[in-house]
Formats: sequence, structure tokens, C-alpha cells
Amino acid sequence: MFIVKVPGINGENSEGCERAGNAILDALKKIHSNEQGNIIDTKLLDLEEIHLDNSNLELTNKLIYENSLETFETKTQVIFLGGDHSISYSTTKAFIQYCKNEKKKPCLIIFDAHVDCLKTKKFATNRNWLRQIIEGGFPKEDILIVGARNIEKEEIIFTKENKIKILSLSSLIEDLSDMCDTIMEFSNGKELYVSINIDVIDPTFAPSTSYPEEGGLTSRQFLYLIQRIKKIKSLRAVDIVEINEKKDKDKVTIKLGAKILAELI
Repeated sequence: MFIVKVPGINGENSEGCERAGNAILDALKKIHSNEQGNIIDTKLLDLEEIHLDNSNLELTNKLIYENSLETFETKTQVIFLGGDHSISYSTTKAFIQYCKNEKKKPCLIIFDAHVDCLKTKKFATNRNWLRQIIEGGFPKEDILIVGARNIEKEEIIFTKENKIKILSLSSLIEDLSDMCDTIMEFSNGKELYVSINIDVIDPTFAPSTSYPEEGGLTSRQFLYLIQRIKKIKSLRAVDIVEINEKKDKDKVTIKLGAKILAELI
């Protein structure tokens, strides 16, 4: 699994997320193996960083897009370490282009407490990146949002008009194993990109994020989901975003991010 640090931010409350990649990798050094029994040796990781200037958003988006497209063309699987959720605009845009070039059908599954479909601006933010991707042509029927629990009125209207599938947390935890089967079936026959906003997890377990929302998944439930998703053969990319290192005084959220990363390696 190829790992790319993408320290991009463009949103309110997200200053500090650009430092998450290095912090997660540092915390990973203390994880000796994952729950599948695979040894974790950070010295052997295949990784790189996209060096960004967040004061120049046009250049930032261009660099993320170009580097991500090259990664999709040369690597079998990739994990992008954000950054806030605005980075997912450029990484998924590159994913769409890659799928077009290879004549493959894309699939996007998003774990998020929000749907990120507020009205678009010139540059994608961590609150509207998905709307920009949808308006840019990502096939709506191949998008699944999991865990959203605080959706603004304009977003409810937008997602309903565009028939975006949203899997509620109540449905998910009612039968976690069965819902995992549903998620896996949704991605069947498609190239899969999974976007993980850490706020899908309850702030008890992941407090340091831009927009924490009560009533989320436990860390144990989410790790089970990730372990199941890891088994999907068509999994091409994962991003882990919105971990705010600056706010994470006890490193609880960083350590959870490292644990999630370990289960994906």
C-alpha cells in the first residue's frame, strides 16, 4: 500500500489538520502489528508527500490532482493522509479521470458525520467538496455516504434532488455485519475509493476534528468496518482526513488514525 501525505486545508476550524500525516506516521511506530497479524515496520513503508502552499489554493489543487493521477496510474493501492476534507476534491477528481482513462466504473464511499454538499465556491472546502465532485460529473448512483447525522437544509434538498444514497448510523449499527455486506455489494464490479472523515466516529474516541458530532460510531465498530472494506478486491484508494493534530493534546485522535492506517496496510 502506497502512502501519500497531503497536508492541504481549506475550511473553517481545520488549521492543524495539515500536521496530521506526520503525527499519524509517528504514532504508527508504536504499533507493532495490526489485528490481522501483519508486522508494521514504518521503515519499510512506501510513502511520499505532496508539498503544498495552502495560501495558493489554485496551485494546491493542481498539485494534488496531478500527483494523485500519477499515483493511480502507477500504484495498485494508495492511502492519502490529509489534511482536511477539501483534499478529497482533487484526489477524487484524479480518481475519476483515472477510471475514465482505464474505462472502469468508479465508486465512492464516504464515512462522514456530514454530507459536505453546501453551495460551491471557487475552490472546494471541507464543507462543499462532495457537491463540487457531483456537479463535476461523478456518477451519482455510485456514491454512498455512511454515518451522516447533522445535515443542513440545503444539503438535504441537494442530496434528495440528486438521489444520493445515505446510510444512516441507526441502520448501520442495527446489524453491522449485514450493513457491511450491503456496502461491499454496492462496490461490486467498480473501482473503489473510500473517504474517511474521522468525525464519523464519536468524539469520545476522536475528539480532535473540525466539526465533531455526538452519537457517532465507536472506534471498535469503525475498525470492524475498515477490516471488512480492506477485503474488497477492487479497493484502489482510501483517504483519512480531518484529524486535527493541533487540538489533539492527548493524541487520542492521532493514535486512532494510526490504528486505522495499520489495519489498512
